[in-house]
Amino acid sequence: GEIPLELVLNSRFSEALKLHNIDIDGIGWENKYREYLADGYLLIDGALEICEKLSKTHRMIIVTNGIRKTQIKRLKMSGLYKFFSEIFDSQSIGFQKPDRRFFEHVIFYIDDKNLDKLLIIGDSPNTDILGGINMGIDTCLFNPSNKISSGLNTIKSTYTINYLSELKEICKI
Repeated sequence: GEIPLELVLNSRFSEALKLHNIDIDGIGWENKYREYLADGYLLIDGALEICEKLSKTHRMIIVTNGIRKTQIKRLKMSGLYKFFSEIFDSQSIGFQKPDRRFFEHVIFYIDDKNLDKLLIIGDSPNTDILGGINMGIDTCLFNPSNKISSGLNTIKSTYTINYLSELKEICKI
């Protein structure tokens, strides 16, 4: 949050390579990186099935620190886009998760402001889970293959799951 997003995006490659005495067009590299990133996705086992089931009984939205255009293209390619009613991204909002202002913006725009009915599902303790905790919203840490060690993580989620199918019990579907 200390450096404007556009500056980060347009200089991260040139600044990193400058450390190795390599001079490149940072904006050109960023554009090519975005293009490649938007053309790929990894669909987690059970994602389509659980999203389809949840979307029949729950309103689902995406909250992301990713670049909106890239995220939308990847969601459409994966087949998940149709299950979500809105996408809230840090680029459009002007604040990144876990900043409270990011979540205040989202809550302002959703219909049901009853925080007891919300659940933030994410794979990052430092952004998704901390942001939810700071807002008083229940959280669910998605931790496939136990890649996030509970001993190293001091941010405690309401729920922790290793498989998306475990959401059926949490969300009562």
